[in-house]
Amino acid sequence: MKNPSRRRFIKTAGATAMLPLAGSAGFASKPKTMKNIFVHQVYFWLKTPESKDDIHMLIGGLQKLATVKTIKSYHIGHPAGTPREVVDGSYAVSWLAFFKTKADQDAYQVDPIHKKFVEDYSHLWSKVVVYDSVDA
Repeated sequence: MKNPSRRRFIKTAGATAMLPLAGSAGFASKPKTMKNIFVHQVYFWLKTPESKDDIHMLIGGLQKLATVKTIKSYHIGHPAGTPREVVDGSYAVSWLAFFKTKADQDAYQVDPIHKKFVEDYSHLWSKVVVYDSVDA
């Protein structure tokens, strides 16, 4: 029979070595709650949704828009291809921006970068839907 303390050491060492991986993969940790933020979600439907050039142009414009100083974090996306009855995947591009406060989002709305974005890219879309939310 092998030394039980050696077995215990190997088992503990192996588990300890896996801890950094577990944390980075989301194991053994809770999802983080985002509190005290203002969330601005925008969905764009393009006039020519089949145009890859228009999609790339809009995404490039959103990347410029992301330089507005009051934006804390952002995400640019497209439909994920999850065909369920409750999922609306009819839009072409989505924009998600996080702000510290409503005042920061209000400043974003009148920021010259935002105004320039609307001026330069509004010809691409046929419809825009916005959802703004704060903590419940």
